[in-house]
Amino acid sequence: MLLISFGFYQCKEVKSNDENQLEKEQISFDIATATVKVYTTAHNSELKLTLTDTISFSDFKQPLETEIDIVVDPKNQFQEFVGIGAALTDASAETFYKLSKENQKLFLEAYFDIEKGIGYSLARTIIHSCDFSTASYTYVKEGDKELKTFSVDHDKKYRIPFTKKAIEAAGGKLTMYASPWSPPAFMKTNNSMLKGGKLKEEFYQPWANYYSKFIKAYEKEGIPIWGLSIQNEPMAVQRWESCIYTAEEERDFLKNYLGPTLEKDGLGDKKIIVWDHNRDLLYQRASTILNDPEAAKYVWGTGFHWYEDWKDDNPMFSNVASVQEAYPDKKLIFTEGCNEGYDVKRLENEDPSLAERYGKSMIKDFNNGTVAWTDWNILLDETGGPNHVGNLCFAPVHGNTQTDELTFTNSFYYIGHFSKFIRPGAKRITSVTSSNSIISTAFKNTNNSIAIIAMNTSDKTLDYTITIDLKTSKLQLLPHAIQTIVIN
Repeated sequence: MLLISFGFYQCKEVKSNDENQLEKEQISFDIATATVKVYTTAHNSELKLTLTDTISFSDFKQPLETEIDIVVDPKNQFQEFVGIGAALTDASAETFYKLSKENQKLFLEAYFDIEKGIGYSLARTIIHSCDFSTASYTYVKEGDKELKTFSVDHDKKYRIPFTKKAIEAAGGKLTMYASPWSPPAFMKTNNSMLKGGKLKEEFYQPWANYYSKFIKAYEKEGIPIWGLSIQNEPMAVQRWESCIYTAEEERDFLKNYLGPTLEKDGLGDKKIIVWDHNRDLLYQRASTILNDPEAAKYVWGTGFHWYEDWKDDNPMFSNVASVQEAYPDKKLIFTEGCNEGYDVKRLENEDPSLAERYGKSMIKDFNNGTVAWTDWNILLDETGGPNHVGNLCFAPVHGNTQTDELTFTNSFYYIGHFSKFIRPGAKRITSVTSSNSIISTAFKNTNNSIAIIAMNTSDKTLDYTITIDLKTSKLQLLPHAIQTIVIN
């Protein structure tokens, strides 16, 4: 088992001041006198979210062109942070209950406890089955268009109790949203939950009613639902549960059926997320829906995944920025991402690209306006499943159901560099690097602590500086490493 090594920090409350000059003086005073803690995770080392340094800031020194400097400006504040978390799938729940009670407790603490773990505050759940279920299923009997047989009893064996344990471990509150992979087969043009197909027009209203019934059923079980996406990956014909919507079809289903239905049923406060697919078509989908006022009024934000870059490692981060610029009153949320093509040898060898994909995406997505970030399966077994179509993949934590061994991969620790130190309600602040060798982002929390994340994907140890309000501190970042610098 890879041991979890966490640093602990306490943030001192500092009274805010509305006058810019006094605020500037307060920042200068805090930076000049602060004890600043540095936490590091590095590949091929024992450093796993480990407190590696305590630094201080001194008078500003102009960096040379050959030096790497990160300039942070807390006075420039941007989007408000909602949270970081993962999907609580059937596969995750079933794997969890195959572990010993001791490892179940360790798993929950590691993910959800802010002191002992990395403090997840966000979670995604599924509306009936997806590929990471052991079989396809729905909540109604086939052909029941009136939904008289609707029941979530299937989920009471694993997913509902697992989700309730996660909420408890998170301190009693977890921002939870739900996503469907496919309507029931009888509602679709291909009469199957698998391999795409479309929602038949005569089932638009029954399908809208289905979301409402799901939310009410889960909330009756003690699982508050904060929001929902309309359809997972609505442009992908998959061999597993999937359903195709054009942008216009998603728009019209939302404005004519789903939005009005949720309002009628007293669920108008639920946050509705559109698209929920890759960055490549992000702007096209968002603009089609958000340019229609009758549809846009129901939309909280646009969700996106990262799978468009899986071959060439060239994520379309500029599309995220374009949506934020065009629709600043709507939110952006990363709703799913994982490393595909599970290979246990890559897991054992800790291929650095697995964790660095997380670090790069989170930094770039946050810098382009994203307010929340969701990993895919929170836990998988030793095969990268279970999965009823063999679509196996990696998770930050794997539980070996044969040996009862928990493996915390570097991806877990990389995510923790964000989720542990950036808390809900934080505001992103300016963070600019002078070199592509290190990328960074920064947030100011509601208690006035500042978290700066810096990542090095090169094979070299890099020296760099951080400058805040004409104060500078020197740091060093190991090869293939990530750091969080916490300023109280």
